[in-house]
Amino acid sequence: MAKTVSVKKVAVKECCPVVSRILAAAEKLFSKHGFAAVSMSAIAKEAGTSKANIYHHFRAKDDLHQAALRFAAESIKSLLENVEESGGTVSRKLELFAQAHIEGMHSHPDMSRLILRELLTDSRKRGREIAESGFARNFSALTTLVRKGQKNGELRKDLDPAAVTALVLAANIFFFQNNDVLRHYREVTFADDPEGYVKTVSEILLNGIRPR
Repeated sequence: MAKTVSVKKVAVKECCPVVSRILAAAEKLFSKHGFAAVSMSAIAKEAGTSKANIYHHFRAKDDLHQAALRFAAESIKSLLENVEESGGTVSRKLELFAQAHIEGMHSHPDMSRLILRELLTDSRKRGREIAESGFARNFSALTTLVRKGQKNGELRKDLDPAAVTALVLAANIFFFQNNDVLRHYREVTFADDPEGYVKTVSEILLNGIRPR
């Protein structure tokens, strides 16, 4: 059976149920309505707690927004660490990451939509915030894995490793964003088979970056 990699839970959600509910409520409302349109009162109501309790943990709405982004970044960091510990070739690690990443996006759709929505709403400001929340660090770690494959001769050395990383992530984001449309295309058979989709994309991508 093929080995799978899953995302570990971040400690703050394990040790503090109230913070867990607050973050979940923030993710849901921010992703649905956008940052500016959501009040702390609405988040408190969704979380089943008081606004005062939210301010006990977060000084302002922006701090709550940043905390939600950091949680998502930490989840991906954990995923990358699991992939590194899995052993095997760089090619296999990239496929394992892609499988776990697409699974994580569908397991936490509110957070995934929040990130995508924020980028579309105010790409310059939110893009910087998202990068500084830990996503830039994760992108760098995945790019380092690609470089490792290039250095050991497993992957082609003439390709930009950051562009390879971007392609891996872009394929998953496309699947997440367009799945409800793709399933209505007669030719598409992978709408309910993310693992099969990842295998196909990985095969195409790796055949393009392996040494000739």
